[in-house]
Amino acid sequence: MHRRRYLVAYDISDDRRLRRVAAKMESYGDRAQYSVFLCDLSRADLADLRHDLCEIIDQGEDYILIVDLGDPATPNTATALDLLWIMVFVVVDLVVAELDGLHERIAGRFARSEPRARVREYVSGLVAGLERKNGWTLAEHAGEVSPDGMQRLLRRADWDVDGVRDDVRDYVVERLGDRQGVLIGDETGFIKKGVRSAGVQRQYSGTAGRTENCQIGTFLAYASVHGHALIDRELYLPTSWTEDRDRCRAAGIPDEVGFATKPRQLMTMLARAFDAGVPFSWVTADEAYGQAQYLRDWLEDHDAWHVLALRCKDTLTTTDGAQQRADELIASLPGRSWRRLSVGAGAHGPRDYDWARLPIRTTWRPGRGHWLLARRSISDPTEIAYYVCYGPRRSTLLDLAWIAGSRWHIEECFQQAKNEAGLDHYQARTWRAWYAHITLSMLALAWLAATKTRAEKGEPAQATQA
Repeated sequence: MHRRRYLVAYDISDDRRLRRVAAKMESYGDRAQYSVFLCDLSRADLADLRHDLCEIIDQGEDYILIVDLGDPATPNTATALDLLWIMVFVVVDLVVAELDGLHERIAGRFARSEPRARVREYVSGLVAGLERKNGWTLAEHAGEVSPDGMQRLLRRADWDVDGVRDDVRDYVVERLGDRQGVLIGDETGFIKKGVRSAGVQRQYSGTAGRTENCQIGTFLAYASVHGHALIDRELYLPTSWTEDRDRCRAAGIPDEVGFATKPRQLMTMLARAFDAGVPFSWVTADEAYGQAQYLRDWLEDHDAWHVLALRCKDTLTTTDGAQQRADELIASLPGRSWRRLSVGAGAHGPRDYDWARLPIRTTWRPGRGHWLLARRSISDPTEIAYYVCYGPRRSTLLDLAWIAGSRWHIEECFQQAKNEAGLDHYQARTWRAWYAHITLSMLALAWLAATKTRAEKGEPAQATQA
């Protein structure tokens, strides 16, 4: 059973509850300092821990923070040798101070003081150790007697949701930015009941691994050596919605919002990142995006280096001008073309594969190159993934393989955002409410990622730039 390492820190206002929490934590992990534990937990263990703690604490007075530190087998994951920085820096005071600075950054997006204050409670609740994070539980955690205020924050309160999205992006760049960063596009599903939630229909969800009644969100993540976080989002609207404007209006979808494919949604988010000057070197995404020729052309027009997955049947232009399937091109390579490379750690250990590439396209612009890249499973050589690549002519096989492997970071973002920041815990049906909740969940995830990065660097908490 796969386990991940979590840091659990708490601030309990009542001595009796404090003793009960401490005793419970000792059955899940090792104490790092007085109110900080390190726990290696499976998903079931994590759910049990949250349930047990919720049975003990007063959600209106007590505070619990659970931070996903990653795979215990990964070198960057905290181990016994890392306890020093955890004990000194990763404490509740640091986390709260970072939130104070982030709250100050977004304060100008709120027209009134009530939603401005409530958004801080909403974000705090998203990362608290609550079993479920919806209007009722977040209100209780904030000491409110009903969910009305939290629901109003999402549905009608006067604040600039897209402005906060931009603040989240800028905050991530400030804390995690690096010129070698990677922009990663992907989608995730949100299982729903009924037919009234904006964009919901029976459609394939990679989250569930099957066709479900769900909403689909398209996301853009940023990853660097300093960490990773989500920086943009779009709600996918199937044609069953965009061709029924009355249904759209009932869900609060503006009349000017029409159908857009997921690759075009990714283009919109990438354009915002480009315009904002987000520092990056490469773009990567899976085959749902790589198969869209117009996305590849657009990226090349912007000289945006990319490694995009392809289907085996997708055709490419060879160096002699012919059109040939990706799998046929790779099958023609001699055995000596393959090299075994590791592209980092995944959910089940090191991601070691055999890799090969060959040049494609008849012409290359000065200083740039085009390649077809292939990744072959070591245990099952018939399992091959394909990627179309555009980048500096000097790019090595390892460079391209590493970027292809970096797509894993957005999967980590989804897992962490759903487990730790309530990304999929919403009960919002309208267009505006979906964007509001998702944006605040992204903010919560960015807050946790930035706090972890500051702790790893040994830096004290400080206010962010307004």
